[in-house]
Parts: sequence; structure tokens; C-alpha cells
Amino acid sequence: MADVRVCPLSELPPGTVRVFEAAPYLPIGVFNAGGELFAIEDRCSHDDGPLCEGDWDTDDCVVVCPRHGANFDIRTGRALTLPAYIPVDTYPVKIVAGDVVVEIP
Repeated sequence: MADVRVCPLSELPPGTVRVFEAAPYLPIGVFNAGGELFAIEDRCSHDDGPLCEGDWDTDDCVVVCPRHGANFDIRTGRALTLPAYIPVDTYPVKIVAGDVVVEIP
């Protein structure tokens, strides 16, 4: 497992998302939902579109794919609405010395 530094926590305030490239062809979005951090694959399982560019609800922890409107739970990666039905990957997030770090298997 590899730890990937995303940014200082101060650059990811509540209500924001930061997308980064964890490895070639592995974009990940890190969401700050009211102080809780969640990392999710930035790829809609319906059509491989950029999932983390969609609107998201900080209270319900749901992101909406900007292409076709599929909803995903950012805590679990579970697809909540059609046209998506396959979950996307999620990753553990931790704070190390004030930095947001995502664990990549």
C-alpha cells in the first residue's frame, strides 16, 4: 500500500473537493464533508466520465455524475441511482502532519 499526499488540510476546507492523479490513469477525488474526508475514484461506473466534477451534497455525502445524473455515495462508492449500478472504488484518507493523505493499494 502506498500513501499519496494530496494537499495540506488547510487547502481542503469543508464543502470542497480536490481531484488528483494517484497514479497514471487513476484519478481520485477527495471530499471534505463537514470535516470528514472521503476519497473516491473519479470515474463514473456508467460511462467512465469524470465523476468528481459533479455537484455533491455535503449532508448526504452524495455526488451526482455530471454526464447522466447517476448518484454515488462518497462514503462507500455505492451507485445509488441509474444509469449507474456498479460501485466505484473508495480509498482510506488520513491526516499526516497536517496533510491529507490517501492510501492506495
